[in-house]
Amino acid sequence: MTTAETGALLAESVYRSLVDKIFEGALPPGAPLSVPALAASLDVSRSPVRESVQRLIHEGLAVHVPHAGSRVLRLDEDAVRDVLAVREVLDGLAAQEAARRASSAEVGELGGLVDRQAALLEEPADPLRDARLDVELHSRVRELSGNRPLVDALRRLDAQAHLYTSGMWAERANRAHAVVEHRRIVEAVAAGDADGARTAASAHVAAIGVRMRRWRAAPDTVS
Repeated sequence: MTTAETGALLAESVYRSLVDKIFEGALPPGAPLSVPALAASLDVSRSPVRESVQRLIHEGLAVHVPHAGSRVLRLDEDAVRDVLAVREVLDGLAAQEAARRASSAEVGELGGLVDRQAALLEEPADPLRDARLDVELHSRVRELSGNRPLVDALRRLDAQAHLYTSGMWAERANRAHAVVEHRRIVEAVAAGDADGARTAASAHVAAIGVRMRRWRAAPDTVS
């Protein structure tokens, strides 16, 4: 393995570690992303950390604040509602195109992801694991659309939504609803039903918004 390949792998590992810390709450919204401090805590050089922080900014999970450095993005409910409104349209478009383009093997892959989510309903909640699976499924549907600008836009929007709603995965009911809705999307894609896939994907995102409001309004929800 070349030095460049080793460096790329380290940068990817650091990036994933930072994303996990953000979704777990170890780096909460508004938290500073100090390159020296993070490099020390992760026991790596500053270069991959600096690269990873820039990537977080590009992906919409962090912002650069003048005279204050980089910080984890802070969103309020109104901002997330706007994010979901855009996702409702774009995820519908992605699923519509995926239904037209996906091969039998690719449909089988999507079904396998949903089956895995369903099997995990019988296990204790793991919000980070379940959020990752959700991102993996949605990312795969979007990739099957074959529309790169659409994929890139949705990746950023999805990251921002998960920043605010990742705690919802601790509740079994939310996980179960997601499995049912994901299966509807995949079944429509499998049938080549472009209109049905668009409707199912848009309805899924709309339902996430409803569940988000209920979850945030619950007395035991930690803000």
